[in-house]
Amino acid sequence: MEPRKGWPQVAVAGLVMVGAVAARAQDVQTRRADLAEAATTLPSVVVRASADASAAGLLPAYPGRQVARGGRVGILGNVDQMSVPFSSTVYTNELIQDQQARGVGDVLQNDPTVRQARGFGNFQEVYFIRGFPTFSDDMAYNGLYGLLPRQFVATEFLERVEVFRGPTAFLNGAAPGGSGLGGALNLVPKRAPPGALSRATIGLETGGQTYIAADLARRLGPEQRLGLRLNVARRDGDTAVDREARELSVASLGIDWRGTAVRLSADIGHQDHRLRAPRPSVTPSGVVPEAPDAVRNFAQSWTTSNGRDTFGTVRAEVDLSDTTTAWFGAGLRSGREANDLANPTVTNAQGAMSAFRFVNTREDSVRTGEIGARTTFATGAVRHTVTASAAMFAFETRNAFAFSNFGGFAGNLYQPFDVAPPPTTAFVGGVLAAPGVTQRTDTRSIALADTLGLFDERLLLTVGARQQQIEDRSYDPTTGADTGRYDASRVTPVAGAVWRFTPTLSAYGNYVEGLVRGDVAPAVSGGNAVVNAGQVFAPYRTRQQEVGLKFDAGRVGFGAALFQIARPTGYVENNVFGVFGEQRNRGLELTAYGEPWRGTRVLGGLTLLDTELTATQGGANNGKRAIGVPAAQANVGVEWDVPGDSGITLLGRVVHTGSQYADAANTLSVPAWTRLDIGARALVNVGSRLLTLRARIDNVTNENYWASVGGFPGAGYLVLGMPRTVFVTATADF
Repeated sequence: MEPRKGWPQVAVAGLVMVGAVAARAQDVQTRRADLAEAATTLPSVVVRASADASAAGLLPAYPGRQVARGGRVGILGNVDQMSVPFSSTVYTNELIQDQQARGVGDVLQNDPTVRQARGFGNFQEVYFIRGFPTFSDDMAYNGLYGLLPRQFVATEFLERVEVFRGPTAFLNGAAPGGSGLGGALNLVPKRAPPGALSRATIGLETGGQTYIAADLARRLGPEQRLGLRLNVARRDGDTAVDREARELSVASLGIDWRGTAVRLSADIGHQDHRLRAPRPSVTPSGVVPEAPDAVRNFAQSWTTSNGRDTFGTVRAEVDLSDTTTAWFGAGLRSGREANDLANPTVTNAQGAMSAFRFVNTREDSVRTGEIGARTTFATGAVRHTVTASAAMFAFETRNAFAFSNFGGFAGNLYQPFDVAPPPTTAFVGGVLAAPGVTQRTDTRSIALADTLGLFDERLLLTVGARQQQIEDRSYDPTTGADTGRYDASRVTPVAGAVWRFTPTLSAYGNYVEGLVRGDVAPAVSGGNAVVNAGQVFAPYRTRQQEVGLKFDAGRVGFGAALFQIARPTGYVENNVFGVFGEQRNRGLELTAYGEPWRGTRVLGGLTLLDTELTATQGGANNGKRAIGVPAAQANVGVEWDVPGDSGITLLGRVVHTGSQYADAANTLSVPAWTRLDIGARALVNVGSRLLTLRARIDNVTNENYWASVGGFPGAGYLVLGMPRTVFVTATADF
């Protein structure tokens, strides 16, 4: 086996860091005191960072500063988690920085209710929430769908990552990509803080990957009403996987202006993400192969995956009176992808595999927006918060593709070798250099909600409904001919209740629904003509019932949730296509977070999932578990500040995922896995500057394991976990 590239360089960098800590740590406590004294001299009226042009701004961080006290709950806005009948966790920028998270998937490694997977045949991030996938292109950016890069989102754009558990068709509208039935992700952009910020970071990763970034912010003008924040970053070099390389360029500018009754914000961002010889997913055929050495790369050297996206948003909020506020938001995205891939299928335990080449180009165009208003009033002893909203989303994609011979070329999982790239002439659709329109999707919705506060607001009731219309059209990539149309609408309700026993203990329950576009009956199935070919089915609704408890002990918080989600599925039976099937997921979620003792922070929890296919074609798989959903998954993260004046923090995290199935018949079982991550950071005075040194080692014991199964409905492909990977960064504020 080849030695790991870059390991000596990273080890040397780690030793340099330790030496710097030992040499410089003696002045840290003095520097902390100086910063605290400076903070006390700030004016009594300060501008708080606001990601959505709202008067309230972001909710404060919880003790430990790894999570926030609440976040965006769809059209209901930013709400304290103790006052909403839903389960969510909001991860802060401080956690993102301290863990050196590169993308959204790295942040979600802390969440016991989420597991990361991969898209079908590509390198798109997919997140399983409550056993159902949420595609990365169905994440929201400040409440709007489809604006961020489709396959990977760099954390340099983000102030917070908000995880909402449960269907969100009412709160956010139907996710346009057809996922999000078990939960949603909202990503919050950065804003200029009250004081000036000039921050630079450099870093190194196993394999020789280098990193450099700058984060600059200022507040200007009278009363510092105008805020500007610029972020730029660059990653370049090999990764911890043999022969795999990555380039990432990121730039974003956030602007906000805060008047007395009017608040405005805008963002513009650009990301260019390029992968060379990226390790592909593996489809098992008849057998689940033993996971190979995690450092091994079985990709062909000529494979690539490139994506470039530019996006922008604007948002405004206006106080119409002391009790009524209106808002407007809109955004655009233009994206282009180019891929040259070869994803193998493994056919025996010895690792024999076959693959064919797939080349495609894709261009996306997204327009989205929303308007709304919120007002508060009282009817007797009942306080009302009424919200009304209207939203639209328009998506157009252009696509072209070409395949090599489907007979494929041979390879071996455990002894990979390169082959010459085969010609892609077996099956061609469109022109790669000028792809044609293949899909247009338009959604429109209106929503109305009322949150009622009774008994001095100890009881909070939320009721509402959203009327959603989904229109989808598809076209032949070569001829441009119309190949199918879909236009249907559905009303999705919500009902939730919170009872606050005390200010620190809440019980809640909810009924919510998810919504995705329905199927169109195929022309042929299993070689037989389908009687109702072309029939358009109504949007699929996912129904959830949930009850839970939330407890805030002051410095540590706990959550517990019991839920059930049922999702209909379609298939052909007796030559007729219909929505005959169903998948039912039940679960228990336990979460904990905070700083139970000063200098010790905890974050994690446990999820138990019981998934069942309750109705399948011919009943063949009734009672089986769903593909890619483990029965148990757990995360435990701990940070500990070394006592005294050392300025050193040690951290560790354990991630466990139970066994999963790679086929609907449950004959292909993928073993459970457990991974240990460790790290450290130190505050060091270098002259008059405060330097933050961080080091992290993921998979410190270098386990070989299949990290995920599937991610696309009905598919059971496998993704190999990353090998031991070291990250070292140094951050200085100027």
